[in-house]
Amino acid sequence: MVRDPNGWPMRWTAVVLLLVTLNCAAWGAAGSSTDDSHYQARVRQLAEGFRCLVCQNQSLADSNADLAADLRAKIGEEVRQGATDAQVRAYMVHRYGDFVLYRPPVKPATWALWFGPFVALMVGVSVLWRTMLRRRNVQPRLLDEDERRRVNEWLPAQDESPLR
Repeated sequence: MVRDPNGWPMRWTAVVLLLVTLNCAAWGAAGSSTDDSHYQARVRQLAEGFRCLVCQNQSLADSNADLAADLRAKIGEEVRQGATDAQVRAYMVHRYGDFVLYRPPVKPATWALWFGPFVALMVGVSVLWRTMLRRRNVQPRLLDEDERRRVNEWLPAQDESPLR
C-alpha cells in the first residue's frame, strides 16, 4: 500500500477528494437549479401573456402545439440573452402582430377587438327595440270586398263564416 508522507493511504486520499468534488458539483447544481427555476418561472409568466397562434384559445404556456413549444423556446432564448419582458413582448408583436397578445393594446388598429362586441350588442338591442315598437303600433288591415270574396271561396262553406 502506497502511503503519502503524512501516513494516509493514497486510496483514502482519492476517496476524500472524490467526495469533496462531488459535493462541490452538487452544491453548484443546486444553485443553478434555483436560477433555472427562476428562469422557468419567468418564461412561463411571459408565455401566459401570449396567444397560441395554432390553438388561438390557449396561451403559449398551456398549449401543446409544436409552434407553441418553439415559441416558448424562443422566449427562453431571449430571456437567457438578457432581454427584458418589454423587449420580449416587442419582439413577439413585431414578428406576429398584436394578435399574439392575449390583451392587445387599445389603439386604432385594435378598436374592433376592444369595442366591436359592445357595438354589436348595442346595434342588436336597437334593432330589437325598433322591431318591437313597429309590431306594437301596427293596426290590422281590414279586407276590402274583393279580398273577402276570395277568402270566402277558399274557406269551406260553413254556416257561421266569420267573413260573411
